[in-house]
Amino acid sequence: MEKKFKELYLAGEIDFEEIDDYVEKWNNSDEPCTLREYLGLNAQEEDVWIEDSDEALQELLDSQKKGSKA
Repeated sequence: MEKKFKELYLAGEIDFEEIDDYVEKWNNSDEPCTLREYLGLNAQEEDVWIEDSDEALQELLDSQKKGSKA
């Protein structure tokens, strides 16, 4: 199975800006899942992204990155 955006980002395999490419791919696909599922985000991360900004989501994911290295 293909890795999701969040998994790739947390692993340092892609830049955060690639989220736009993933959103575009999902918009142009027949995926039955939600955008949140497609990106691999949980409900809290989706809420931060929608209610705040891309930057707020990036900060939240970056804090997860740092937490996993500790």
